[in-house]
Amino acid sequence: MEHTSLLFIELGSVAVGLALLARLASRYGFSAVPLYLLAGLAFGTGGLFPLELSRGFIELGAELGVLLLLFLLGLEHTGDELRQGLRAGLPEGAADFLLNFVPGLLAGLLLGWQPLMAALLGGATYISSSGIAARLLQELGRRENPETPAVLAILIQEDLAMAVFLPVMAALLLGGSWHQMAISVSIAIAAVVYILWVAVRFGGQISRFAAHESDEVILLTTFGAVLLVAGIAQKLQVSAAIGAFLAGIALSGPIAAQSHRLLTPLRDLLAAAFFFFFGLRIAPASLPPVLLPAAGLALVTTATKLLTGLWAARRHGLDRPAGMRAGAVLVARGEFSMVLAQLGSGVEARLEPLTAAYVLVLAVLGPIFTRAAK
Repeated sequence: MEHTSLLFIELGSVAVGLALLARLASRYGFSAVPLYLLAGLAFGTGGLFPLELSRGFIELGAELGVLLLLFLLGLEHTGDELRQGLRAGLPEGAADFLLNFVPGLLAGLLLGWQPLMAALLGGATYISSSGIAARLLQELGRRENPETPAVLAILIQEDLAMAVFLPVMAALLLGGSWHQMAISVSIAIAAVVYILWVAVRFGGQISRFAAHESDEVILLTTFGAVLLVAGIAQKLQVSAAIGAFLAGIALSGPIAAQSHRLLTPLRDLLAAAFFFFFGLRIAPASLPPVLLPAAGLALVTTATKLLTGLWAARRHGLDRPAGMRAGAVLVARGEFSMVLAQLGSGVEARLEPLTAAYVLVLAVLGPIFTRAAK
């Protein structure tokens, strides 16, 4: 009983503390992600007030949080949008990849990392935070802006690129002979392509079959489906997060809107746990040695994202201010960068602290630049 009461007190204190941080972020109009990370650093190993009792519970919440984050991200994309995004935005997507993947890759190699770890860092610098971008577009009333279709096309292509990149990297990290790695990568890619094909081709039928007027039925159905698909994806050596993302793509129409309404509050709660737990994993003492490369990467990739926006706007016949607005929305990094850092943390100890510092900087600067780009 004593242990249980202390656990509840610790968890309640964490939840109230995160709520206060979210209020602070909302009041001043920026993302709460960096505040959650800083709170995790304060309460993690080597922090000011290390948590002991509730660590396992928060870890489970964090795992569920990233699944719901990416599931609801998948709900934002319909099959038609994916097809249109791929057809219309390939040049912008290719420029986005080259401009933003290469700096992270080169930085990893310059730090003396293995090529595979450098590639993970390249992925972390390449992928924008779709969650922060979508929230900024909504809060600032820019959904109808002329540059928004170009921004959404780039975000769609980044998310689809991660759907292939993550499982391939996970398969390569398993190691083994070249023959074994080739088989693992082939299985991972085949599984993603098949699930994506089913989602795009039969998404409408799946949605109609699962539709129901009861919120309770929809909540249980979608939450259970996310866990099942994520678990199966993990068994197939595809990231569980990608499985959840693809499950979201498979739903469209009224059930997607219903699922979004029902799961968004739970997503927000568990997403806070995800970012908080990521901070818990990192010892504050590991941050000072990586602050300089993180700041340098943040500076370079802020410029490359702005260039991406300018290039995309030009291809859509828009002016320079529209291009600056588009690029500013893309500056923030978040959920996928964290997932990639966790993936390689067992091989390269500096990957997580470097990514945490990098995300901290850009999760603050991204919203500031977006608001400044009138």
